Order: sequence, then C-alpha cells, then structure tokens
Amino acid sequence: MGFNIVLIEPEIPTNTGNIGRLTLATGSTLHLVKPYGFEISDSRLKRAGLDYWKHIDLREYESMDEFFTIHKDKPMAFLSSHATQMHYDINFQEGSFLVFGKESVGLPKGLLAQNADSSFKIPLYSEHIRSLNLANAVAITLYEGIRQIAHR
Repeated sequence: MGFNIVLIEPEIPTNTGNIGRLTLATGSTLHLVKPYGFEISDSRLKRAGLDYWKHIDLREYESMDEFFTIHKDKPMAFLSSHATQMHYDINFQEGSFLVFGKESVGLPKGLLAQNADSSFKIPLYSEHIRSLNLANAVAITLYEGIRQIAHR
C-alpha cells in the first residue's frame, strides 16, 4: 500500500523531514515541488528525518507546472483549510496523490479553484485556530486513506 504525498513549495525543514519519515513508514512516495524555503541538505531536515532520509522514495520537481504536466492524469486530492468537503470523503485509491501547500499560505487559490471538486479539508472544532501543522495534516490524511483502503 502506498500513496503519493506532494508538498508544494514547503517552507519548514522539520515538517518536511517528519513527512519524509512518515512516507517511508507507510510505503508512500514523497514529491517535493520547488522552490523550497530551505536547502534539501539542511541539517534540520535530516535531523527530523533521522537516519531514514536516505531510504525515502523522494521525487523533486522544479515547478508546479513540471509536477502537474508529469502527473496530469493521476487521481489527486488537494488539501486546504479553505475547502468545503471533508478529508474522510476523499475517494482514496492506492497510489492517490495527496497534495498539500506551503505552511504560510497553503495551496494557490487558482489551483484550488480549478480543482474545487477534489479539494478537501480536515475539520477544525475551534474558532481560535486557522489550520493544523503541515506534518500533522499529512499524517491525518494519509492514515485515513490507509484505514479506508484496509477496510474495503
């Protein structure tokens, strides 16, 4: 079992390191779309990924255009706090692409508008919070997909 976790322009190396570790634990692939807010050799990235980083199935892309050109026909779910559908309503398929935006602003508004039918959010039950930490959001969504596929 495995999914494709896509980080569009990630900014925080420790989040990316933790997500990389998570992809390895779940047999998933990590797709990183440039520009990054850090260097891929950043020690904080490696520390968060521990000694697992060298085993991660990692794919890098120079831009969103490159990523979406290569994977245009793949099943994708876009995660955003601005979506209206819930993450547990994603039609998870083995190999699905779960797309997340950068920590400061999320996914570009135009991308969300073009993909409104496949945009989802994780519910928040407090008015005092705007969003979850990126690594937490990836973990919640990824394990919901694993749960759903395992129970079919």
